[in-house]
Amino acid sequence: MKCLVIGGAGFIGCYVSNLLVETGRDVYVLGRHPSPIHELSKKATYLMGDFRNRVILRSILEDTSEVIDLAYSTVPKTSFDNPLYDIFSNLPKGVTLLQEAAHIHLNKMVFVSSGGTVYGKASSLPIDENHPTNPISPYGITKLTMENYARMFALVYSLPIAIARPSNAYGEYQTAFTGQGFIATAIQSVLQGKKIDIYGKQGTIRDYLHASDIARGVVSILEHGETGQAYNIGSGVGRNNMEVMAAISPLALQARLSPKIDVLPERPFDVPANVLSSQKLYSISGWQPKISFEEGIMRVWSSLLQRSGSTTDNSIS
Repeated sequence: MKCLVIGGAGFIGCYVSNLLVETGRDVYVLGRHPSPIHELSKKATYLMGDFRNRVILRSILEDTSEVIDLAYSTVPKTSFDNPLYDIFSNLPKGVTLLQEAAHIHLNKMVFVSSGGTVYGKASSLPIDENHPTNPISPYGITKLTMENYARMFALVYSLPIAIARPSNAYGEYQTAFTGQGFIATAIQSVLQGKKIDIYGKQGTIRDYLHASDIARGVVSILEHGETGQAYNIGSGVGRNNMEVMAAISPLALQARLSPKIDVLPERPFDVPANVLSSQKLYSISGWQPKISFEEGIMRVWSSLLQRSGSTTDNSIS
């Protein structure tokens, strides 16, 4: 079974691609760089290309049975800087993919949206898929727009597409200081002696889930999700920024490092709390998180510590 993973060499994508290889699929990964930016299984085939090019896209889609779309050119923070870029860099190529996918016989397609942004300010927690969608960031608005296009193609063109709404991903391959990913940025800041900005006394509450569990959720939706339906992928547990720092601090102290926290005023565009219910996904596939928050933090700390070349000889400042 040929499975195409667009954006499959990115942070979450590499976990998804490698997991798909383990299931015995013939995995093709489409990315923008000459070589994968994260380590992929040797059994995966990496292709460089821009899927806005219909000729390239058609040739890649030939004989494809499954498609997972993880590609996105922006993150929530940067989307405020240039909302028009957020629109034009994401929507045209996303809709082009749907158009081309509708012309071939697919078993299933999954669009990976964002459970952390499409809902906006929560009226109740945890958030299930029936919660109103009122995003307050350009990123969330374009993600929701792509969801609506996906549903339209499912209804009008019978495209067998389902939607994944993951919570806040973290993991060993995450890059710090990109405007997305508090855990990686906080740990890297500790290792480099930089200040960690927290907005509000406790910071925002988020549902942190290890990327390998998100990958399992995406594959569960690929295998069990119903056409036109959206599925949350989350832990159901919310933690504020200070609670995250409390989990990181013992590891820092063991390495003779001291976190430096700068508490700043709350920002109006931050959703105060986002915690997802994954009961809908559990009911169709039995999916549940496997990696505890404590184990996940340890994994990311060890990975970034090794990559940074830090030692335990640093004095506490």
